[in-house]
Amino acid sequence: MSAVPSQPAEPFFLESAPGRRFCLFHPPLGVCRGAVLYVHPFAEEMNRSRRMAALQARALAACGYGVLQLDLYGCGDSSGDFGDARWTIWKSDLAAGAAWLQRRLARPLTLWGLRLGALLALDYAHEAPEPPHALILWQPVLNGASYLTQFLRLRVAGAMFDEGAQTSTSMLRQALQNGATLEIAGYDLAPELAMAIDTLPAADSMAPACRVDWFEALATPDAALAAGTTRVSAEWQRRGVDLHLHALACPSFWITPEITESQAWLQATVAVLQESADVD
Repeated sequence: MSAVPSQPAEPFFLESAPGRRFCLFHPPLGVCRGAVLYVHPFAEEMNRSRRMAALQARALAACGYGVLQLDLYGCGDSSGDFGDARWTIWKSDLAAGAAWLQRRLARPLTLWGLRLGALLALDYAHEAPEPPHALILWQPVLNGASYLTQFLRLRVAGAMFDEGAQTSTSMLRQALQNGATLEIAGYDLAPELAMAIDTLPAADSMAPACRVDWFEALATPDAALAAGTTRVSAEWQRRGVDLHLHALACPSFWITPEITESQAWLQATVAVLQESADVD
């Protein structure tokens, strides 16, 4: 799959206040079957997953999908610093990207999100005037507060190496509530962004009004799904969501120190888009 035929990607800047967003558009090969907007993950997970995101975008373009990779405000090569990022701005970025794809392709939109990007896509889709045609969720974060706690633990772990330094996630949360910006693993976390993530509705309550293909990585082929995945997927199915859950043995490429690929994961994602297009 790493050698799939495709047209050259088109880099450009998209105006989306404040400033501009760096974008990479992968034109569809042949007849266009749909439009896909990629929503990248948070902080260092974005960098760790760049290779898989690029391979997937090229593979989807080779199958007739126009794919837009957009760096959210304060991330990558877009305007602003990470400390300037806000959840509301990120949702506006998704609206700008979706509108650009509609102007360019005029085809049904699929939102493809990874980790916290999947939760951002869910939140955006839940509030959008018109829901997307479909959602692809790669290892979605299901609870913003729990994810923020995990991120804060990076600061707690770092403090253990500083003699005399004492901190905890509750102390860090209090500092954020008091208006402090925290440096965590090389990223400045603004209190506004932290509080927005911390108070997000749980995924249970954001049942999408469209087809959802949810990809969950397993450590081994016979491993059980995480309890949160089982709970949320059951609630969505109870509420009538057209949910397709795909559990695959796959390394956690969004956090591995080395660049990691999974051809099975890439191929499965292509397959579900082709399947949904055939059904439509």
